[in-house]
Amino acid sequence: MTMTHAVWKTMIEIMKQDVIPATGCTEPVSIAFAAATAARHLGEPVQSIDARVSANLMKNGMGVMVPGTGRPGLYIAAAVGALGGNPDKGLQVLAGISQAIVDQGAAMVDTGKVTVQIAKDVPYVLYSEATVKGKAHTVTVCVADAHTHVISIEKDGQFVFKAPETSSNNGQDKIDFLQSLCIADIVDFAERVPLKDVAFMKEAEVLNDRLSKEGLTGKYGLHIAASLVKQQESGLIGNDLQTQVLIRTVSAADARMGGAPFPAMTNSGSGNQGISATQPVVVIADHVKASAEDRLRAIVLSHMTAIYAHAFLPKLSAFCATITASMGAAAGMSWLMDREHAVETISRAICSMTGEAAGMVCDGAANSCAMKVATACTSAFRSVLLALEGTRVSGHDGLVAFDVNESIRNVGCLACRGMQQTDDEILQIMLNKNQEQG
Repeated sequence: MTMTHAVWKTMIEIMKQDVIPATGCTEPVSIAFAAATAARHLGEPVQSIDARVSANLMKNGMGVMVPGTGRPGLYIAAAVGALGGNPDKGLQVLAGISQAIVDQGAAMVDTGKVTVQIAKDVPYVLYSEATVKGKAHTVTVCVADAHTHVISIEKDGQFVFKAPETSSNNGQDKIDFLQSLCIADIVDFAERVPLKDVAFMKEAEVLNDRLSKEGLTGKYGLHIAASLVKQQESGLIGNDLQTQVLIRTVSAADARMGGAPFPAMTNSGSGNQGISATQPVVVIADHVKASAEDRLRAIVLSHMTAIYAHAFLPKLSAFCATITASMGAAAGMSWLMDREHAVETISRAICSMTGEAAGMVCDGAANSCAMKVATACTSAFRSVLLALEGTRVSGHDGLVAFDVNESIRNVGCLACRGMQQTDDEILQIMLNKNQEQG
């Protein structure tokens, strides 16, 4: 029991690290955070900004709306971060920026005072670097491995801060711990952990459900959810439980990707993953009239399963990780609907998802991410329905193994090794498309 409690404590600590609020897509937020940190150390008005980011961060940041700005991309994120961001707020660095700051940042971008390039000489998959220049000084801040993890601050050629190389093993201890778990461990944790120790997870439902309601206004992104509601009213689609899961999940993604000025509760560094791990479980909890305790335990199960599955993936890759996040949702939904056979039902559902949607690629953060969230959450719900009937994709099929944990590992192998060339090709297409004139 002592060992069990030690394991639970580590799981709780990891959830506190990996389930946190973020305002806006976390890749533009990372460069905004670097720029805001640099501007704080500059000590004078910012006149120009030069940014460099890893290829994966460029892919995820170049087309997504930055909250409160009305513009997409890394340029405006760097500008408003430097001019008015608060680095003390971490992933909410851009929360509450004023229209005056937005106008000033847009002017900097439009007059060529902001540059963004790919950093080809860094060993990090997740990397952002901002150099801000004033009249008398220059400051460079480098962020790596996590969206707000500062590894160095340099002012006028002298290091103000440099993280010691021995201070981190690139998070390998955390990854090793997560990969040592199994679905049965996570179910046991979610069912028996003292509620007071995971009460902080209530905020996941609060934040992501607020985004969901905002997305239903139809003002953001592709307004997929609002369109589906209109189609319900016209009789083109019904109001069944699967459609409710779809609408209430995708509406939050619509709002987030469309630049709504509200934070999402993230999972594994992504707001869309946090939404995918939260909203389907909330809808099912409403449907079964779950108690407050069961709602919380189901959300804990979902988010911890999503974190576990993501531990087999790169930090950023060509793999759309809303799938692994929705595997978490499948776990939470299964638990709410079949408590007696929870591990078996969860295992069947996740194995079926491995066979259905594991190949969905990430082609950068954009409004279209809401479509991927829709695909992932629908796959999760459909797989749960099959699992409740004792049906799953066979371990003889493709990536799917007989054991659920092996199936999850196989998805990780696909993302880590099998999709590296795919990732490079996706970025090249994105950087060079639309150049032919019709």
